[in-house]
Amino acid sequence: MTATTLDTPPAGPGDKPPAGRGAARKRRRGRGRVRRGALPYLLLLPALLLELLIHLVPMAVGVVMSFKELTQRYIRDWGAAPWSGLDNFRVAVDFDAPVGEALLRSFLITCAFTVLAVGLSWLLGVTAAILMQDAFRGRGLLRAIFLTPYALPVYTAVITWSFMLQRDNGLVNHVLHDQLGLTSQPTFWLIGDNAFVSLVVVSVWRTWPFAFLVLTAALQNIPREVYEASSIDGAGIWQQIRRITLPSLRPVNQVLVLVLFLWTFNDFNVPYILFGKSAPESADIISIHIYQSSFVTWNFGAGSAMSVLLLLFLLVVTAVYLLLTSRGRKAASA
Repeated sequence: MTATTLDTPPAGPGDKPPAGRGAARKRRRGRGRVRRGALPYLLLLPALLLELLIHLVPMAVGVVMSFKELTQRYIRDWGAAPWSGLDNFRVAVDFDAPVGEALLRSFLITCAFTVLAVGLSWLLGVTAAILMQDAFRGRGLLRAIFLTPYALPVYTAVITWSFMLQRDNGLVNHVLHDQLGLTSQPTFWLIGDNAFVSLVVVSVWRTWPFAFLVLTAALQNIPREVYEASSIDGAGIWQQIRRITLPSLRPVNQVLVLVLFLWTFNDFNVPYILFGKSAPESADIISIHIYQSSFVTWNFGAGSAMSVLLLLFLLVVTAVYLLLTSRGRKAASA
């Protein structure tokens, strides 16, 4: 041992560690905090990358395509398509011309379809959720049956509906015409004006279980004591629904209606599977119309411009809806 080692007394329990050792500990703690702080972002990184590749990059490409004269001539090398500026947008919003007139008619049909489908889906969902609120024998089985349309793959469900709606050998005409005699002759459900009715029915059948599921979960948060107290005060079932159930469901309904609106307005799978590439004029909703403008007429520039206009419309409607609902919540809480 050296003299320096012998002269240095051992560190006692109350002695402070050397300055170098304390600094090293602080650095290690700082690095640990940085790692813990970065962990959530690292876990979100795969989802962010997939979102970028699946949604944001195609969206940006679609916006670029909307400013190009991208027709069948430039399909092989769409980057070589000349820039058209705002010409595609001018053609789309020129409602006196055939293209703009057809787009406006498709937009109005989509609005009517969305209002009916969302309204009926919400009405069926809230009715079923309220009826299923009280425990009774067989409630679990009924809930499972109600959720079946939502659990089925969309292609399987809609293809089954397309067979059921056939004129000559479909189940719907067999019941309505052959068994009940409600129609004088078998009805064409997939062409003509009845195609709109068929589209609404199938869409409601697909989406109302989602409303039922969300509202059933929301009803579990309403205390049963509130209903019991109102019943003691003499409130009937309709007064309870009006004064307790619907006001308590207002925050959930605001989000649910917005989600159903966006899903229904953008729906492509149901009409495409039900009618194919060319939907009847009465069921020519905007998603099918944009598909036909892009992949049937091979005018991808015009189809991209219509898609961008649809995106802007949905963004504006969503922003206005969120602004109005937030003001309503503030006014109710004030």
